[in-house]
Amino acid sequence: MAQLLYNRGILEPSEVEPFLKVDDRLLNDPWLLPDMAKATSRIYQALLSSEKITIYGDFDADGLTGTAILVKGLSELGANVTPYIPERLKDGHGLTYEVLRELHKSGTTLVISVDCGIGAQSEVAQAREDDLDIIITDHHLPIGKLPQALAVIDPKRADSEYPFEGLSGAGVAFKLIQALYHSLGKTLHPTLLETVALGTIADMVPLTGENRYLVKKGLEQLNINPSPGIRELISQAGLKPGEVGSSEAAWALTPRLNAASRLEDAMLGYQLLVTDSIDEARKLVSSIEEMNTERQRLTREALVASREEVLSYGLTPVLIATSDKYPPGILGLVASRLTDEFYRPSVVISIGEEESRGSCRSIPEFDLMQALNRTSSLLSRFGGHSQAAGFSLPNKNLESFKEALLNIANEKLKGLPLLPKIDIDAEISFKELGSTGFKTFESLSPFGIGNPHPVFLTRGVLVGEARPMGNGGKYLALKLKQSGITWNGALFDNDISQEIKEGSLYDMVYSIESSYWQGEERLRLIIKDSEG
Repeated sequence: MAQLLYNRGILEPSEVEPFLKVDDRLLNDPWLLPDMAKATSRIYQALLSSEKITIYGDFDADGLTGTAILVKGLSELGANVTPYIPERLKDGHGLTYEVLRELHKSGTTLVISVDCGIGAQSEVAQAREDDLDIIITDHHLPIGKLPQALAVIDPKRADSEYPFEGLSGAGVAFKLIQALYHSLGKTLHPTLLETVALGTIADMVPLTGENRYLVKKGLEQLNINPSPGIRELISQAGLKPGEVGSSEAAWALTPRLNAASRLEDAMLGYQLLVTDSIDEARKLVSSIEEMNTERQRLTREALVASREEVLSYGLTPVLIATSDKYPPGILGLVASRLTDEFYRPSVVISIGEEESRGSCRSIPEFDLMQALNRTSSLLSRFGGHSQAAGFSLPNKNLESFKEALLNIANEKLKGLPLLPKIDIDAEISFKELGSTGFKTFESLSPFGIGNPHPVFLTRGVLVGEARPMGNGGKYLALKLKQSGITWNGALFDNDISQEIKEGSLYDMVYSIESSYWQGEERLRLIIKDSEG
């Protein structure tokens, strides 16, 4: 445990207890966020005068959950508040002036953004000329000057005194409502923690520091007394309350919340988060499940086409796939799969009639935002993180952009061995792992970016049984023996599984997974690599 904690940056004895207990010592003072006092004062003024407030959220799961947090939180205070979730194809990412103008015409006097707006300098300036007040809540890195909004709440601002930069968009929205409720002497509704946990997991921000608290407490709420929409979503995923950890939320719940926005209307996901009706929740989940199935089909087809394209060029330092047949909502999923398979930065672009949209995923050796900054003269807009970003550009600039990006990748990645690696926490025997090891290691949860599942190396493991399972028998169910102890194992890497032989000894790298079958918890080793 000391080794595992050290590997996760817990270097001082005084840090151990707060990390393991995950109590409110990990919470930070919301008033340390920049412009928080300005924002809460303006919202309080809007509450007193019953002004119309619009929450303008991004259409991904982080934006949806953050929007739900602010709408639910403000509604509890009696606010005249409505959500606005842009349409992916019509509106694109971020604040757009045309939408802001229409909101103002419909009576909105205060707009609060969620998970967007930090780069909307011109849009905010135009809206302010129309006497529309705007509060920006965002968590992306500011590029250039800040928008001249009434307040800009972002932990990544250069002048921020907030001690934790890793909040998601939903996390920043939560801190705003937390500060507002604190100033009014009110108590937050517990379902807001459930919602911020899902947004934090969906956006793949580091599950360290304050995020650790938000996800831990949110998952506790979700497993004990989930809201109607999340209860139905859990059921649709084949799970039960009490069985949902950060991994289950990441692969089973948040992709479904995202499914509607990828294909049609993100408002379906928002409505699921805020509904109090079981009947409505069931109808919404049914619609979302149909879209999720369609999203999976479209992703598979686009992945086949994009894979063929990048292989036809040879494995260049950055993989670029373009087509007028790629649905814009699945670009990031396809880019992520390409990066996972080939360990290269990947860019997947959907070509429109006049403008193209792209989504990028990267590897630790390549910073996407630096690259997009260097090509910004060719782009209409862009934003994101070092490892995941999106952009749009005129079609006339597409070839120049591809050439520039290849040149940057050649420069940055020249001479580097572009091979995936596995960070191993410790070398142990099955005897050291023991029957109680998993419960001990679980005290490090919730797991995710910045706090991954512990990964171990055990040498001299005997494969007693290797039985094909799942996906046409591509995977293996294993019986693994060492030091007189037997563990069940599973191997999902087809390249490795072809090399595994019954009766042979291997050095194995693995993590431990807990799953439920007919209400009973079962443990198995998930094999990540092996060497015979």
